[in-house]
Amino acid sequence: MSTLGKKTVEDLRVKGKNVLVRCDFNVPMKDGKITNDNRIVAALPTIQKLIENDGRVVLCSHLGKPKNGPEEKFSLAPVAVRLSELLGKQVVFANDDNVTGENAKAAVAAMQDGDVVLLQNTRFRKEETKNLPEFSKDLADLVGENSAYVNDAFGSAHRAHCSTAGVTDYIRDTAVGYLMEKEIRYLGNAVNDPVRPFVAILGGAKVADKLNVIENLLNKVDTLIIGGGMAYTFLVAKGCEVGTSLVDPEKVEYCKSMLKKAEEKGVSLLLPIDTVIAKDFPDPIDAEIAVEVVDSDKIPADKMGLDIGPKTRALFGDAVKNAKTVVWNGPMGVFENPVLAAGTQAVARALAETDATTVIGGGDSAAAVMQLGFADQMTHISTGGGASLEYLEGKELPGIACIANA
Repeated sequence: MSTLGKKTVEDLRVKGKNVLVRCDFNVPMKDGKITNDNRIVAALPTIQKLIENDGRVVLCSHLGKPKNGPEEKFSLAPVAVRLSELLGKQVVFANDDNVTGENAKAAVAAMQDGDVVLLQNTRFRKEETKNLPEFSKDLADLVGENSAYVNDAFGSAHRAHCSTAGVTDYIRDTAVGYLMEKEIRYLGNAVNDPVRPFVAILGGAKVADKLNVIENLLNKVDTLIIGGGMAYTFLVAKGCEVGTSLVDPEKVEYCKSMLKKAEEKGVSLLLPIDTVIAKDFPDPIDAEIAVEVVDSDKIPADKMGLDIGPKTRALFGDAVKNAKTVVWNGPMGVFENPVLAAGTQAVARALAETDATTVIGGGDSAAAVMQLGFADQMTHISTGGGASLEYLEGKELPGIACIANA
């Protein structure tokens, strides 16, 4: 049995059974071609395990946000082709616009042990995102009685949709896949049972996006590092002049209360001590831009902070050196611009050089780590931006909560 508290694919007996698997095949596409197949590759271990155990594997996923029902550009047909190549066997694509129609029924009825069918984009059904029982029941009826359900789509686990949660009202034998198991293990353990010292690094643009994360982590960490655009509201809360830097005026009082809370709890809360500034935000984002470095409390009235400075890079780097667990969510500056990427690079390098368990919480920080070439030196990079943020907030995710306990 798994130590996660949830059943995993290892706990399922699937020989001769239909297994509905919710994957995250929300891959980037251009002109009908997949431009990055990382999410498909990430799903392979779970799919291969079910094939090896003679399950009859019925895959489903969403792709993009189709507004007007079925649209060709959101079809999962290219995913079926790529998946066939990666698995070395045919993946039958059931291209019904209503997902569970005649083609899907015929494909599932014709399955032999070890076969794989991929259904059309779950969001072609308007019921999906509203978690209405009609579609949940259709999915369950498609795989029939004595079937199983596996959720391996962590990136959608914070959404209570038909294919991520509702369907479990009709399929009793449920489990998480390997990818989901890894996310729960690394993110969950990092936050709920960390080896100390535990350091969390938060960046990104707005304080408002991370209110609950900051509050939750202050109850758990030894050191909280705050960089990126959200740092300037904290600096204002400390009485600093931050020029035209991004500030959320409605959250200044909140930041003051968090600074006080950190002090009361004995948590070391680190803010930038120097800042890379420029006259304007780069437009386009990678435009050449003239920058200078000043102390964080001396940003001129007509300049804005766009990255952490060299003294701050050293400060943040020192803070993770002796850590045993580090969670990082959000870049330190406008890392898409090479001139403003040094802060994010420095944090990525510091994490790559530490012996700590390093968990990167999806979204921009995951993109930055990959873009900067540090991905293989991190313990775990989360596949879900929004889901990992909600996990860091301490929320229970619907796509995990609905899975049977081990």
